[in-house]
Amino acid sequence: MQALEISPVTDDTPQGADYARVRAALEFIGAQAKRQPQVVEIAAHVGVSASHLHHLFQRWAGLTPKAFLQAVTLDHARRLLRDKASLLEASLELGFSGPGRLHDLFVTQEAMTPGEFKAGGAGLSLAYGFHPSPFGEALAVVAPRGLAGMGFVDTAGRAGALEDMRRRWPRATFHEDQAASAPFVRRAFEPDLWQAKQPLRIVLIGSDFELQVWQALLKIPLGAATTYSDIAADIGRPGAARAVGAAVGRNPISFVVPCHRVIGRSGALTGYHWGLVRKQAIIGWEAGQCCRP
Repeated sequence: MQALEISPVTDDTPQGADYARVRAALEFIGAQAKRQPQVVEIAAHVGVSASHLHHLFQRWAGLTPKAFLQAVTLDHARRLLRDKASLLEASLELGFSGPGRLHDLFVTQEAMTPGEFKAGGAGLSLAYGFHPSPFGEALAVVAPRGLAGMGFVDTAGRAGALEDMRRRWPRATFHEDQAASAPFVRRAFEPDLWQAKQPLRIVLIGSDFELQVWQALLKIPLGAATTYSDIAADIGRPGAARAVGAAVGRNPISFVVPCHRVIGRSGALTGYHWGLVRKQAIIGWEAGQCCRP
């Protein structure tokens, strides 16, 4: 059995501990994919029983380990692209509730002017805070008009996550304010708060082209997938799939602006600024949200 080095997770909440186990399981499965390890072996690798692993996935994502893994397979992604069907649509056909609770229907967004972006955020005051999330510790960056950034803490630690955001708007003023950023994190990650009558306001700060791409990302339904070339066509730039990919990679508001729902034309999940394993985890977690009773 191949040993894997698991990156430390600073979030020590129960939710964070669940994600650490799920991430370890996904890393092990990726390394052993050719053998297709059984649930018992995966559970042993992450230090729990098969029964405990089953309850862990149910508690964290609302899916069994088998259903979760099916949701992040290449075959499943290809099926989404081929059928143009979303898990949301499938869940509604099966009688599950959905639209009023789903993430995509409660986000309202505005864009800063190109001049504000070109100025590197000069004169802009941004509050930030670090908070637990279902996918490890999250960094939220808040502008006066709404959520401007969301990232995750990994091996580079909090300093690395914050520097990643500072590079995006180098002339802005950053100051720590947990109280200001905490409500945005709760609204982003707690499905019971996904309500259209109480929208989560976000602020997009980027070039004109990036804004077009990020606004297109907001149209992708939860549980669905699209490709870089489809987004390029959607914004009227059918030959710009490569440039679209670069803009997707520069999306500063992870999870809320769902760049994780963009995959390669082959169905491969491809890269993700905050790590491919985290992208797999988010896709699987969202599949569980689509089928919440």
